[in-house]
Formats: sequence, structure tokens, C-alpha cells
Amino acid sequence: MTSQPPASAALFAPIATLELGIVRQNLLDLFCQVAYKEGDFVLSSGQHSSYYINGKPVTLHPWGGLAVGRVLLSLLPEDAVAVAGLTLGADPLVTATSVVAAYEGRSLAALIIRKEAKGHGTQAYIEGPTLPPSSSVVVLEDVVTTGQSALKAVELLRQAGYSVTQVISLVDRLQGGAALYHQEGLQFQTVFSIPDLQARWAELHPTGDSAC
Repeated sequence: MTSQPPASAALFAPIATLELGIVRQNLLDLFCQVAYKEGDFVLSSGQHSSYYINGKPVTLHPWGGLAVGRVLLSLLPEDAVAVAGLTLGADPLVTATSVVAAYEGRSLAALIIRKEAKGHGTQAYIEGPTLPPSSSVVVLEDVVTTGQSALKAVELLRQAGYSVTQVISLVDRLQGGAALYHQEGLQFQTVFSIPDLQARWAELHPTGDSAC
């Protein structure tokens, strides 16, 4: 059974002020504690996998969200005026990054992209403030596999008149996403790759236990 690390109040302040490299390491450890598992899993595609990862226990974690916001904000170009992503996985990412930016004195809008247009009212795909045409928007993703989810967000943002040239993910599963982005002329950065998680997971589980 997966155990939750203590989310004591004493931990929140250090995450807000710690050196970024230490925050990144803490974030990696949190992924290995609550988001990454090894074993025999059947994916939604029907394929078998020796590991399973779900980013939401990290991005919705009390201090995990703060760490995510700090790390992602550090990777954004200075000209970015908004972060965006496809619901549901990217919702906590764009929110955390926007809030952390505000605490650092930077105005950074958060945009959430619907998978389908709203069925009433404006029938919009994009939730959030309306930005000037050609505004620079960076797309965020929690876990990249084939890259299709973030690419859909890119296309919808461009249709709305925004400039999108970059995708940033928390984890790259190395299953074609980076190649797709390169093919589409998009810059791509990832905080971690699956080998990063696997190496750290092995350090934390020297006996090969499959659960944290």
C-alpha cells in the first residue's frame, strides 16, 4: 500500500524558500513516493507495462503543488505572459505556476483548455483571461507519452491567435512525445524523464519492493 509522506506545516516554508536544486530533488522523491510504481500493469491502451505513473498525486499534493510551481516557473522564458494546458492533468500545473509567479512579482495568466468546446454560452475551448493577439503562451503537461494532449492544446491556442512555441512537462516517458514536438517546430523541456524516476526509485527501494 502506498504511504503518504507527512505534509507537516514545517515543510511548507522550506519548499517556498529552499534553493531550487533542492526543491527539484524533493519533487523527484515525491514522485517516487506517491506517483510512480513498478510491477505488472495493463495500460488503457491494453499494453502491458513494467511501471505506472500518475502525476496527479504530486501536482495536487499540499507542498508538491508549490514545488511544481517553483520548478516550472524557473523554466519559462521571460516573454511568456501565460501558461496553459489541456484539462485535467495540466489544471494544477498552470494554477500553481501562475500563483508562484504572482508571489515573485510576475504577472502570468493561467489558461485551461477544454477537450471539447463548452456546450453553452460562448462555447469556448479556453478558460481564463482573454489576452492580446500574439501573446506568448507556454503549454504545460504533467506526463508526456505520445505528446498528443499538449499538441491539441497548442493547436487550440494558436487558433485563438496566441503564439505558442514551447511545451514543458514534469515527466517525459520517452515514448515519442519529444519527437512529435520537434516535428511540429516546438521547443520541449522536461523536468524529469522516466530513467530519472527509475534510478531514484531503485535507490529508495533497494529490496525491490513494488510499493512505497
